[in-house]
Amino acid sequence: MSNLLEIRSLSCGYDNIEIVEQLDFVIEPGEIACLLGPSGCGKTTVLRAIAGFNPVLSGSIQKHQHQISSTEYTVPPEQREIGVVFQDYALFPHLSVFDNIAFGLHRESRSVQRSRVAELLKLVELPDISERYPHELSGGQQQRVALARALAPKPKLLLMDEPFSNLDTDLRRQLALQVRSILKTQNIAAIMVTHDQEEAFAISDKIGVLADGKMQQWGTPAELYYNPVNPMVAGFVGKGELYDGSCLSDTCIKTELGTIEFAEPFGATQGRDLSLFIRPTDIRPSIERGDVMATVEQKEFLGSSVVYQLSLPSGRMIESEIFEPLLIDVGAQVSLHIAPHRPIAFNL
Repeated sequence: MSNLLEIRSLSCGYDNIEIVEQLDFVIEPGEIACLLGPSGCGKTTVLRAIAGFNPVLSGSIQKHQHQISSTEYTVPPEQREIGVVFQDYALFPHLSVFDNIAFGLHRESRSVQRSRVAELLKLVELPDISERYPHELSGGQQQRVALARALAPKPKLLLMDEPFSNLDTDLRRQLALQVRSILKTQNIAAIMVTHDQEEAFAISDKIGVLADGKMQQWGTPAELYYNPVNPMVAGFVGKGELYDGSCLSDTCIKTELGTIEFAEPFGATQGRDLSLFIRPTDIRPSIERGDVMATVEQKEFLGSSVVYQLSLPSGRMIESEIFEPLLIDVGAQVSLHIAPHRPIAFNL
C-alpha cells in the first residue's frame, strides 16, 4: 500500500522567513496523525503548507505519489482534495446548517446534496438540525457541523487546526474520541494540530512533536511516552522531572531520590553519569523510614488521586501523585520509593 502523504525535507514559513525546517514524515491511508508542540513551534505553518495556503521554501509534499508542493510547482488548494477544519470552525453565519455542509457539493444535484447532508448529520449525531443557523448551535454542535462540511466532498485527507480549543475539557475529550471514530469509520486520514498532549493521545495513531522549528520525534503515542528521544519530548508528552544520577550497574542508578533498581538492564555502564526522567506517578512517599527522607510541604486531594509537594534534603521541591487514599499530613517526614515503569535516561 502506497503512502497517502509524504513530507520530504520540508522547510516552510512566511515571507521567505523559515519557521519549520527539514521536516520528514509520511501518512498512510486511514491513519490519524497529530502535530504536537508549544505555541509558535510551526505546527499550523506545516498544516497550511500541506493545504496549499503557504509556500514551500525547500523540500516537497507528495499526495498519492504525485507532487503537490515544491519550490517549482504548487497545486492550488481547491484542487488538492484535502478537507480543512479551522480553529474557529469558519461556518458561514448567513447559511443554514444544510447549506453550510452542502457548500462543497455545489456541482452535485440537489437530491445528491440532500442525501449526503442527511448522511453526514446522522454520522455526527445531529440528524435534526439542518434548518438551524450557526448562532443557534452550541460550540460542540458547531464543531461537528464544521467536520461534516469538511467531509462532504469525501476527501481522503482531513486537516484540523486545533479543532477543540474553544471547548471545555470534558467536551474536548468526548469529541476527540467521536471524531476519531468517525474518521476510522469513513477510512479518512487526518492530521491534527494541537498543544494538548491528552487530546493528541486520544485521537492519534502517530504523533510528531515539534519544537524550535524541527521535528523532535515521530512515532506512536506509546513510543513517545515510554521512549522519548530527548528531555523536551519527555517533558511535553508526560509530566516529570530530570534527576542526575550515576550508574552503579547496568540495572541500578544512584540519584538524590535514592538508589533506583530496574528489573532489566538498560544498556548503561558502571560509573556512567546520566539524567533520569521520573514522573510524579512513579514517586511514592511512605511513612516508614528509608535511605532518603523528604518533608511533605503541601497536599492536594483530587478525588481519584492525591498530589504531594515534597522537599528533599537539598531543598529541591518535587511532586508525587498517588492514585489511592494514602493521606499523609503536611509536615510529615516520608521516605521515597521510586518505581518507574521503565528507565528513561539521557546522557549528561
